[in-house]
Amino acid sequence: MGSMLSETQGAMEEAAAKAWGSKYRRSTAQTANMDGGWTEWSKWSPCGADCSMWRTRECTQPTPGTGGKDCQGLDIQSLNCTSEQCPQTVSGAEDVALYVGMVAIALCLTLLLIVVVLVYRRKKEGLDADVADSSILTTGFQPMGIKPSKPGVWAPRPRRLPHCKNSHLLTIQPDLTTTTTSYQGTLRSRHEGTGKFSMSNGPLLDPLPNGSHTLHNGKLNPDHTEFVSRLTTQTYFKTLPRDIANASYGTFNFLGGRLTIPNTGISLLIPPEAIPRGKIYEIYLTVQRREDLRLPLAGCQTLLSPVVSCGPSGVVLSRPVILSMDHCSDACLDNWAVRLKKQSYDGAWEDVLLMGEEPVAEPYYCQLEAETCRLFAEQLGTFALVGESLHMGAAKRLRLVLFSDAYCSTLEYNIRVYCMDDTQDVFKEVMEMERQLGGRLIDEPHVLLFKDSYHNLRLSIHDMPQAHWRSKLLAGYQEIPFYHIWNGSQRYLHCTFSLERLSLSTCELTCQLCVWQVEGEGQTFSLHFNIAKDTRALDSEFMLMDSSSTALAGPSAFQIPYLIRQKICSSLDAPCPNGADWRMLAQRLKLERHMSFFASKASPTSVILDLWETQHFHSGNINQLATVMADIGKQEAMIFLVSDGEC
Repeated sequence: MGSMLSETQGAMEEAAAKAWGSKYRRSTAQTANMDGGWTEWSKWSPCGADCSMWRTRECTQPTPGTGGKDCQGLDIQSLNCTSEQCPQTVSGAEDVALYVGMVAIALCLTLLLIVVVLVYRRKKEGLDADVADSSILTTGFQPMGIKPSKPGVWAPRPRRLPHCKNSHLLTIQPDLTTTTTSYQGTLRSRHEGTGKFSMSNGPLLDPLPNGSHTLHNGKLNPDHTEFVSRLTTQTYFKTLPRDIANASYGTFNFLGGRLTIPNTGISLLIPPEAIPRGKIYEIYLTVQRREDLRLPLAGCQTLLSPVVSCGPSGVVLSRPVILSMDHCSDACLDNWAVRLKKQSYDGAWEDVLLMGEEPVAEPYYCQLEAETCRLFAEQLGTFALVGESLHMGAAKRLRLVLFSDAYCSTLEYNIRVYCMDDTQDVFKEVMEMERQLGGRLIDEPHVLLFKDSYHNLRLSIHDMPQAHWRSKLLAGYQEIPFYHIWNGSQRYLHCTFSLERLSLSTCELTCQLCVWQVEGEGQTFSLHFNIAKDTRALDSEFMLMDSSSTALAGPSAFQIPYLIRQKICSSLDAPCPNGADWRMLAQRLKLERHMSFFASKASPTSVILDLWETQHFHSGNINQLATVMADIGKQEAMIFLVSDGEC
């Protein structure tokens, strides 16, 4: 029984095993033939830095079996986010900062390159401290940019000089029609300018047929006359009144220059080396109107010159500049105590020197000529000449000028007689005022002496044709008080003579104008003119017409070329046993009265040449200086030779 139970159990186990194996084979066959299937898409991811989002799915429902197909399609999808969904980052600001930095670096590199180029060109073009092109020495004393003044009809003043007889030697090169000068040219190297410069190795002086001497006329091409520096007058002093008619402005370096106020007799010469090397100054020159700047006068004092300002007052000068202005004192200076006054920073006026007693070591020195004052000043500022009469014989020059209306359609006819200081700036002011009023000049100006005698100035008109004219004045003369002229606040006064013609057809007026202080010591002027004839176009002929630029910088401001000037100074500054030095130059130019002043300077010759430049700016008479140099050169034959090494 036991064996039977064992056999039955074994049969059951064998049947169960067969049944399980059949079921396993059916399950395996079904799995091997199954295709893959996708799961559901995942949720969209947050927006990333690239402003996009994505989602994924898997091929696991079901996973493809052996022999089954893979899932068809993409397992990942991406989508651009909207602007609101994009994350806010600082990358934009960082990009802007990066761009700004790159632009700043580019600008710095550009500026650095410009500075390097300018420094290189400055050294190459000879604008450094050496000014090294010595071939200019052979160009001689060619006046550069100086146009002789046009002679007018009325010329009682010695400052109006005729053209010199060798005027063909004074070739005018640059255009001086502009009010300011800007130099933008270059100084070319010697090998580029061989056709432009005279390269002779002879003396600078050649005799003329008439026995006088002249200097080699090495003409510069207009391109070469612009070789100074790139100086401009584009930056102006904002604090000064922009009165163009009575002011001049310019920018200067160590080569110097000149400022001029046209038709006033006022100029400022800035000699070479007056401005320290490496410095560039903007200088101004202006004439003050009396009503703008009151000058206190006391006792017998009278104003003898215009009030002139040059500045800025704080600039440092290596040597004195020369301020030229008219004065109206008489020729006899023994009758006067003439003082130079300067306005201080607080507006007060102080005496800086007494004429004739100038300490040579002081920063100011004056040369008083017949009608002009030359002030050597080592400091800029506001200046004026004040005279005090020492006795009643002292006299100041007055200018008498007659005006009337340009047109007269009535029987009444008025003559305005102006009495003013005999200086060009006042005459210019009156001319401008009458031009605005429509007046015309009816006679040439007359000069008379007004003495410190306390007598008033009296004026009268006589000897009119009684059949055609009569005077409407009740008194026999008109009178201007003494103190109004001597130390009054106005530099010009006038009185009016009212006349009446008996018929509108009367146009010719002939009469005598009498002017006197003391009976029997007056002056009489004859007048004869046509009241219907408009002569205003001729009025300008009575003014000293200055056609030069108001601002000239560098060599164009001087008649003596810079390097020739240096050659003369080095030759004449050292004392010479036979006298062929700066002392002989001063004697030949009639400047021996200022020997002590010249001797106090480091280079006496340069100061003498500065003074010569101011005195002969308008005349252009360079042959006079050439003749003097020739006379000195006869005693020292090799003084003015140019050596082979220098060429």
